[in-house]
Order: sequence, then structure tokens, then C-alpha cells
Amino acid sequence: MIDKEKLREIRHLAARLRRDVILMVGVGQTGHIGGSCSSADIVAALYGYKMKHDPKNPKWEERDRFVMSKGHSAIVQYAALAETGYFPTSELLTLKKMGSMLQGHPEYHRMPGIEATTGSLGHGLSISNGMALALRLDKKPSRVFCILGDGELAEGQVWEAAMFGPVKKIDNLVSLVDNNGIQATGAVKDRLDSEPLPAKWRAFRWHVIEIDGNDAQAIIAALDEAETIKGRPTAIIAHTVKGKGISFAENNVAFHNGAMTQAQYDQALKEVDAAIAEFAPALGTKAN
Repeated sequence: MIDKEKLREIRHLAARLRRDVILMVGVGQTGHIGGSCSSADIVAALYGYKMKHDPKNPKWEERDRFVMSKGHSAIVQYAALAETGYFPTSELLTLKKMGSMLQGHPEYHRMPGIEATTGSLGHGLSISNGMALALRLDKKPSRVFCILGDGELAEGQVWEAAMFGPVKKIDNLVSLVDNNGIQATGAVKDRLDSEPLPAKWRAFRWHVIEIDGNDAQAIIAALDEAETIKGRPTAIIAHTVKGKGISFAENNVAFHNGAMTQAQYDQALKEVDAAIAEFAPALGTKAN
């Protein structure tokens, strides 16, 4: 059971991640704000609570692995890496600039803390299967966490990987579906409707947990439960709000990959700064 102060720290981290996303995208440039903000609470819970990782030793053999299968949301992972000490937060402002290690999609070997090159959708769960199997063969206690987008589930390879995991009893693997209901061109249900997701994953013999994916306490409880499951992988269906934490971006398809005006940028910063202040640890942590 997580204590109240640690829970506050995770919520504070999630608010800082959203602020970093806003700063990275900036004014007048397109960026994947919606999916990055919908998954910010999940990413904060992974990096700030559940995962074993060492920013000073990114290749530590005992580390847990994280794969951002929906690679277009890499900017929230970049923010988490910076906020937890893998590189200076000042580096975030080089996003997508020539020569920067922070490109639009994550690249393995290009920057510390990235476990796989993703962006071509549908591959992350297969990669995660391989990582988890390799860890088991090496008798490592480490675990693998993979975030998928609900729009990404239209890719057939996801379901091949979903069949594979339970057959091989890969119980050191957790897939987290960022189920925000919106993809690049509109509502997921109006494109290739993937519902009912919990029933589908259960039919593939995964242990399924359904949660509010923007509730830090629910995320933490689900991650803790997943660690107790033996003999099969766990799928966490996280119901989230696209663009969570930024009022004009919430449930707005335009901000799947959208540009902010100066007024929107200023408003977004004001809103996330209010969240940072609300969840600041008791001893006081200033927003960066």
C-alpha cells in the first residue's frame, strides 16, 4: 500500500511531465500533446514508483525495461527520463532540432534509457515479449512494461504478440493500453473499433485489470497486482482522457498532433503549474 506522500510525489511528477511536454512542443509547432498527456500518469507511476532503474547506470543488468510502443508519444518518456536524472531537463528544449538526441520517435542507442526504437506502430508488444523471454532465460527478476495506444491495436501484429505471451507464460510482462478513445483522424470507434478490450485480452488468456488511467492510486494498485500474477502476462486497460490536464486539448482530436497558439501555450502552462502547486510535496518543491 503506497503512502500518501509517495502518492503525492507521483501526482507531482505527472504534472511536471505535462509541463515538460508543453515546453517541448512550444508555440506554432506540431507535437503529440494528446497521447503524451493522456499517458503521463502511467509514465509517472512507472518511473517514479514501480520500475527498477538507475539513471546513473542506464544499462544496469537488473533494471526493468520500458517500451513506448506508441512511439509518437515519446515526448512524455523523454520528460520522465530528464525528470528522473538521465540527462538535464534543459536538453528537452532541443526536441526535434537538428542534431538533437530527442527526435519525434524514440531511437535505441541515440539516448540513455531508451530500450527500443518505436514509432512504426504495432511492434512494441512483440519486442517486449522477446525482452521478457530473454530476461527469464537469463534468470533475471526484471520485468517489462509496454504502453500501447488504443488506435495502435488496429495493427495485426499486436494480436499475434498477444497470442504469444500467454502461450509462453510470460508473467514478467505488463501491457498498458492507453485507452483514450481518439486516434490521429478521429474517434477510434469510428475507424476500427477495438472494443470490448477487456473481453478481447481475456480471450487471449491475459490477466486483465481495468482502471482509470489518470488516477495515480489506481495505476499503482494495478501495477502491484500485476506483479503477483504467475503463469501469464497482465494487460492493464487504462481509460484515459486525451490531452489530460490541458483543458482545450482534452478529448480534442486536433491535439493528437497539434500546434498551440501563444494564448493556448500560456493557458496550458497556467493549468499545469496549478497542478504542480497542488501536488507539491509537503516540504515544498518548486515547479521547474
